[in-house]
Amino acid sequence: MKQKTELVRTRKKPFKYVLIGLIISLGLVCLYNGSSLAPGLRADVSDDGADPVIGGFVRKPDDLDDLFEDQEHNPDIPKNIPVCDMKYSELIPCLDRNLIYQLKLKPNLTLMEHYERHCPPPERRYNCLIPPPNGYKIPVRWPASRDEVWKANIPHTHLASEKSDQNWMVVVGDKIKFPGGGTHFHDGADKYISAIAGMLKFPGEKLNNGGNIRNVLDVGCGVASFGAYLLPLNIIAMSLAPNDVHENQIQFALERGIPSTLGVLGTKRLPYPSRSFELAHCSRCRIDWLQRDGILLLELDRLLRPGGYFVYSSPEAYAHDAENRRIWNAMYDLLRRMCWRVVSRRDQTVIWAKSLSNSCYLKRAPGTHPPLCSSDEDPDANWNVVMKACITPYSAKVHREKGSGLEPWPKRLTAATPRLDEIGTSPKEFQEDTSIWYDRVSEYWKQMKSVIHKNSIRNVMDMNSNLGGFSAALKDKDVWVMNVAPVNASSRLKIIYDRGLIGTVHDWCESFSTYPRTYDLLHAWKVFSEIEDRGCSIEDLLIEMDRILRPDGFVIVRDKALVINYIRKFLTALRWDGWLLEVEPKTDSLSLSEERVLFARKKLWDEATTI
Repeated sequence: MKQKTELVRTRKKPFKYVLIGLIISLGLVCLYNGSSLAPGLRADVSDDGADPVIGGFVRKPDDLDDLFEDQEHNPDIPKNIPVCDMKYSELIPCLDRNLIYQLKLKPNLTLMEHYERHCPPPERRYNCLIPPPNGYKIPVRWPASRDEVWKANIPHTHLASEKSDQNWMVVVGDKIKFPGGGTHFHDGADKYISAIAGMLKFPGEKLNNGGNIRNVLDVGCGVASFGAYLLPLNIIAMSLAPNDVHENQIQFALERGIPSTLGVLGTKRLPYPSRSFELAHCSRCRIDWLQRDGILLLELDRLLRPGGYFVYSSPEAYAHDAENRRIWNAMYDLLRRMCWRVVSRRDQTVIWAKSLSNSCYLKRAPGTHPPLCSSDEDPDANWNVVMKACITPYSAKVHREKGSGLEPWPKRLTAATPRLDEIGTSPKEFQEDTSIWYDRVSEYWKQMKSVIHKNSIRNVMDMNSNLGGFSAALKDKDVWVMNVAPVNASSRLKIIYDRGLIGTVHDWCESFSTYPRTYDLLHAWKVFSEIEDRGCSIEDLLIEMDRILRPDGFVIVRDKALVINYIRKFLTALRWDGWLLEVEPKTDSLSLSEERVLFARKKLWDEATTI
């Protein structure tokens, strides 16, 4: 009997081991999916109808009206939204290199594809709130923020030690300070900027040249001190850098209140229209300008206005060793074939100027490279458009006039721009739009008067910029505006730049390329109703807006009453109920039927105050 029992036990052991193995395997699979597919959550998981990790909020009703039921009858509206794990406090979903590995993508590292946008598919979007870092404080207010920020808000000091000899930034107690230096301007950006103006023989060594230099592209900008010191000259720079080994440089720039964005000269066009900038700048930006037949210089050529300048400060411009001489000679030859000319060369800097017309292109020998782009190429298309190694020629009108035809700043802000006819807008319609937005913004500020303090708003985003009227109406406020042209209205971004403003193209069905907590005010006019029409998620956009909104920051949503009613149901879960106001605005020619304006303020919260 004992022998038989032992035999039974022996036979049961393999089955038991197999069962245990299956359980362990299943557990590992679940653990892998929970940890690698999306941001992990704290223990306070939501039970309100949403997958707490990935996939967004799945709504069953197909009809918009069905979404606007009372919250207690609509299980898809959460009473609270989970908080992401603290390790995601700086998450940029479409620039998350972990996602590249998880999706098993194989970007070309030489071409910088790993720094380009790679967005998670809808089923893998996070649906939790990004927490601020421990010890986070309301940011230092402008203009003091130009020179110092709280260390706790961006707890990264690597650049301070790496660039200690170049005066990028220094750690002083609980703050990080910015002396205004750079790799090629250790003694300060202000002196460097004056030197550039002197090289160009501009009056009074003022780089704005009487308002004719307004829009600047700073490539590889570091912490954007060059752009910071252009602001007193009424020059606005789009300071651009990738999310690379110089950790958090753009995050520092935005924390300082300086116009800047994440981006890279890789394989795709930058998200700006042609002829947007009077000047492009590269100070030791470490870009191989000769690669792929000069394709990156040709992208700058597309973006520069007629006669625009390229300011290049780098060893190739002055060093005499064999390698730098080789690079200089090759670069000089390429730019000569592109019809650029050297305007000035002094010390460590050389300045080129782009041709004013097509005349030089027409005189080139047949077969000269780079070739002209074909006539069916749209020079203003820029959302996910692959760059080509060709020169963008001017239109017959620009060739004939030999210039952009723009007024100097600030007149250009309200003057009808020459490119209005390209988007089918008349000067009268443009002026009416400007007037309407001036009145609308005046009303906004009246409504917010009780809660806005001096300099409490600095970084502003207009999520549907149209012709730039919202931004233009803020001219007398000490703010800057990132004007965002949705992909279905991208052609209008050229008008933004012609007005002397800056902006970018974006698809609001995806995450924006910026760090968390970088904007003080988000203005969303018709954004929600338009993405809903495209089948994208209102809830996902609300969570994305929360990611990029600073604590104590404001949201202004102007949309249909039904949309506003639906959004209101999420405000407590989003912690946007620090201050709330809903108004029925005055009717104007841009008004929607049954339009409402919702104002909301995001609370400052941390682990101790999570719901």
